[in-house]
Amino acid sequence: MRWLTTLFPSEFLEEHAEELGVVERDRKLQIPAFVWAFVFGFAAGESRTLAGFRRSYNSTADEPISPGGFYQRLTPSLTEYFRDLVERGLDEVAVPDTVDTDIDRFRDVMIADGTVLRLHEFLSEEYEARKKEQAGARLHLLHNATKQTIERLDVANEKTHDSTLFNTGSWLEDRLVLFDRAYFKYRRFALIDENDGYFVSRLKESANPVVTEELREWRGRAIPLEGEQIHDVVDDLHREYIDVEVEVAFD
Repeated sequence: MRWLTTLFPSEFLEEHAEELGVVERDRKLQIPAFVWAFVFGFAAGESRTLAGFRRSYNSTADEPISPGGFYQRLTPSLTEYFRDLVERGLDEVAVPDTVDTDIDRFRDVMIADGTVLRLHEFLSEEYEARKKEQAGARLHLLHNATKQTIERLDVANEKTHDSTLFNTGSWLEDRLVLFDRAYFKYRRFALIDENDGYFVSRLKESANPVVTEELREWRGRAIPLEGEQIHDVVDDLHREYIDVEVEVAFD
């Protein structure tokens, strides 16, 4: 349920219903309750009747609706509305049949990450920690997920940043590297690309690249992204993912 409400937030359900004329601005019909009553009380039920659909809605809505008021909402625009919701769901969860082939293009899938090991304070001179009167060692691993092996292991003091222990080079060729935002640096990404490697990283909140091309055509009323910066459009996006090429500049 939490996944569905994240994919279909109430604000999106209400705004899209207004766009299609499914509800009026006074919103006597609570569209989020209407949608979830349909999904869980009608579409998924063993005995599906319109009367049961209305009862399911009235049991969750703040204000019940009479049979006449309820049935007059079952219009062609409502059909279009539910069709858009289904298409949105398919866009977000569909996995290509060629996913295995896509992974095969990489020689190996690598994962870089680090963790801190708390040590006795007597070792604080050799393994300096972030806090006084402590000692800590940072263990950094480069894991080959394809071969299930550890390709590199480094131990440093706790104050050493994970990203400084990740070295680029020719070993990256045809390999896909997965890492978190601790490694986020445009120069690092460029070096991976220059070594014919690939990477997956979360985007830092401060990053604001320019979209140069959309790589996927979305169903429904998708807003154009090309030429826009991410921060200018992200609040207007209702879908969870976008597939685009971007351009960034760095020193």
